[in-house]
Amino acid sequence: MEVIPVLDLRGGLVVHARMGRRSEYAPINTPLCPTSRPNDVARGLLSVFPFKQFYVADLDAIERRGDNSTALRALRDDYPDLGFWVDAGVADLRDAERWLEADLGYLVLGSETQRDGETIRRLCRDERVILSLDFRQDGFLGPASLLDDASIWPDKVIVMALTRVGSASGPDTHLLTRIKSRAAGRRLYAAGGVRDADDVASLAGAGISGALIATSLHNGKLTGAQIARLSGL
Repeated sequence: MEVIPVLDLRGGLVVHARMGRRSEYAPINTPLCPTSRPNDVARGLLSVFPFKQFYVADLDAIERRGDNSTALRALRDDYPDLGFWVDAGVADLRDAERWLEADLGYLVLGSETQRDGETIRRLCRDERVILSLDFRQDGFLGPASLLDDASIWPDKVIVMALTRVGSASGPDTHLLTRIKSRAAGRRLYAAGGVRDADDVASLAGAGISGALIATSLHNGKLTGAQIARLSGL
């Protein structure tokens, strides 16, 4: 079971994501570091546990309001041994190929920004590509064909329950079970609502490969010692 910390970037800073209401996201205030600058927050999270991967959402790029490529490059420069899973709002094949050539990390293709399933279909065998199936309370965000045709999913799939992000309401186990029944051995990563070590253990018991987590790392409800036990270290 892998715990992957989350950095949500807006305007060059890490913001506190809560229930998918992006207009309300404010710079993060965390006991792990004195600022909300990405490299400081990453350092603070690494003081909890020696994570190997980080998930990064470039909210400005997703919302077509610019991007945080400078911050991403600074993270790569300071932490060259980390793997960064980056959702930068990439929606078509040409932009995806250009992004991969820039070598900023693994490319997360979020379903909410896809027009159809073609980009995923063309890149699903590339080990640098990860699919994020994005959901709000009222359902799936993205083209129905992408959700329906599991044959085009890459090996790693994030199940993103946006309305549970930062909510401390627990992961959406019903949604995860539904996606897992169709995933045909692909590795699933839960995102949204994970509160503590018990939630992570429950996800592991359900065959989920990992969890994307922010709030419970910052508030101390998930500790490095607990992560080590859950990771089998």
